[in-house]
This record gives sequence, C-alpha cells and structure tokens, in this order.
Amino acid sequence: MNIKINSSKSQNNKHRIEILRKVTIFSDSSEKILKQLSSALEDVFVDKNEAVFHKGDHLNAMYIIKEGSVMVHDADHIFTRFGANDFFGEYSLIDSSVRSATVTATEKTQLLRLNQKDFLKIIEDDVDVSKAILKALIKRLRNNNILEERLTQNSIEIERQRDELNKQKKELEELNATKDKFFTIIAHDLKNPFNTVIGLSELLMERFDTYDESKIKNFIRQINKFTLNAYDLLEDLLQWAKSQTGRLKVQEEKVDLNSLVSESIGFLKERANEKNIRIKTEINKNTVARIDKNMIGTVLRNLISNAIKFTENNGEIIIKTDINSDFIHVNVIDSGVGIPAENMDKLFRIDKNISTQGTNEESGTGLGLIISKEFVECNGGTIRVESEEGKGSNFIFTLPVYEA
Repeated sequence: MNIKINSSKSQNNKHRIEILRKVTIFSDSSEKILKQLSSALEDVFVDKNEAVFHKGDHLNAMYIIKEGSVMVHDADHIFTRFGANDFFGEYSLIDSSVRSATVTATEKTQLLRLNQKDFLKIIEDDVDVSKAILKALIKRLRNNNILEERLTQNSIEIERQRDELNKQKKELEELNATKDKFFTIIAHDLKNPFNTVIGLSELLMERFDTYDESKIKNFIRQINKFTLNAYDLLEDLLQWAKSQTGRLKVQEEKVDLNSLVSESIGFLKERANEKNIRIKTEINKNTVARIDKNMIGTVLRNLISNAIKFTENNGEIIIKTDINSDFIHVNVIDSGVGIPAENMDKLFRIDKNISTQGTNEESGTGLGLIISKEFVECNGGTIRVESEEGKGSNFIFTLPVYEA
C-alpha cells in the first residue's frame, strides 16, 4: 500500500475550513471549532486501485475527499461511490467498531483524515460542537433510514412482481397442458371410436347378406359400444370446455342426495350389469346438500363409471355418505384393481393426467376426474382418493350440508 500521509496540520488551514463547511456534520460549527478541526486534519494521498482501508480494519477516523473518488465495496460488490467534498467513516468518530466494508480509490485521490482521538479532544472543550455533530449525525441516520425504507419498498414490489410472474407462468403452463390435452383427444381418442364405427358399419353394408343373425347382432353391439364411448367423450369435452371458458355457472339448490345417487346409478346400470357388478348404497334418507344438481350429478356419474370400468366381473361398488360438521362426505368405493402409488398424485392434474384401460379393455381419456375435481371445488368441496393396487379404490368428496 502506497498511502502517503502529510501531518503538517497548519498547512492550507483556510482552504480546509472551506471544505469542512461543506461537510454536513460540521456545517453549523463555530469558526473557532472549524479552525481546531482543520488543524487536526491530516492529508492522505492514495493511488488508483489502492485501498484506503480494508473490511475488518481498526481505523478510528473519518475521511473527507479533497480530490479524486473512491468506491465502498465488499469484494466485487460495490455499495456506493464518493467524489470530491463527500465524506465517509463519520461513525468512526464515536464508534470504534471494525470497518464493515473496504474503501478503494478509483483514481489518484487526496483525502483529509480526522482521527477519533483528535475529534474527542476538540468536543470536550465545546459542548456545542457535540450537539451540532450529534444533530447532523441523526439527520444523516434519518436520511439513511428513508433510503432503506425506499429500498425495502422496492424489494417488496420486486417480490410481488416476481410472484405475479410465477403465477402467470403457472397459468400459461396449465393453458398449454389444456391445449395439448385437447389436441390429443381430438387427434386420437375421439378419432379412434369413429374409425371403428365407420369400419363396422361398412362391413355390415357390404356383407350383410353373408352374415348370420348372431354375427350381425355382435356388430351392432360393437357399434353401440363405441358410439356410447364417443358420446361420453364428447359430453366430457363439452363440460370441460364450459368450465375452462367460465361459462359454467353454479346454480345452488336443495338436493336430496339419495335421489341424485339413484338417478346417477340408473344411467350406468346397464354397464354394471354387463360385468355383473353389484352397486349398493348406504345413504340416510335425510341427507340433503346445498349444491348444483347437474354438476354433482356429473361427478357421481364419472366416479361410478370409473368404478365400473376398473372393477372385475362380479365385483361390488358401494356408495355411502357420512355427515361431519357442515359437510357431507360421499364415498364411492369399488373392489377393483386399485391405483399404483406412482399414479396417485397424477389423477386430478391435466398436465400429468394418465388414461388407463379398464378390466374389459374399456377406454377413457382421464378427463372425468379432472372435471369432477373442478365441479366439486366449484360447489365448495374437496376431492381425494384412497387406494392400494389390487385392493380397490375409495374416491371421497365433500359437499356443503343444506341449512334451511
């Protein structure tokens, strides 16, 4: 370090006094005090890129920049810069703590240094100096606090903007997942059943006279099956599209769950009979919910349809309810194949959704569970699943109790 110090304290006193007058903490001092301070100042010369002091140093002194400039930094991070007539280290006049940052000259710089011991000796002789300097230090602290408050507010605003950007990013990802799902369904899931129906109907038209009655009935049964699958898929797509565009409005009313469950089972009774699956209900007669009947009807049909799809022939499905506090807990329990642990958290997510064939190779898109989740949440409830592979599944959703 090539710092040069000139301790000739009588040199250029007049010029030094003028510099001191520009320093906030000394601006109100008397001529007498200014003369004493100017006499106590030491000239310090620092070359470019030389450190005035380092972080952690014990240097009890304040510095005033006469010519040149410095930067206050910690390694490569620069906190601030000072130029001619600026000052730094003023707290060191009354506090002997180590330096919290390094100060380095950014060009050849001349400084005036006021040592703590000289400063303390001067203020001992004049209380007014102490008051003036204390007042100036408090003002400087206030200014620092204002600056810190502004920086804090800026940080809060930046954090808010970051959260908003993350939210928008998540929404865009969900929109992209929704778009991709639509394209997949239209290009594959919706096209396949129609290709099958077209193929079977063409065979019937071309070779009707060559087929016996049982063969024709089988073809008609297949056409009916694939047509129903396509219809179910279209129904899911329409319901989903309405929910995504915000056109679906919740129409709450008093609904008897016993009747709604029976109605939903009625729609799917034929499918259950094809696999000889028994559907039992355990619902109290007075179980009344405050819900949108059409939405929750769709949820029940989706869950019961899934239960039939993944239950082996001669299996059993139980639909039961429990009332807990202000909510009805609806359980759709099947004795089916269950769900692998790695798929449990993907069931209700459009971006992770999977489609699995049923026990009789029934097809599906996985949209039913996603729609069910949206509809249940629209009605103020929640939905979850309990399952173990090979031991069946229990889909549980909650609905608000109707209160007169």
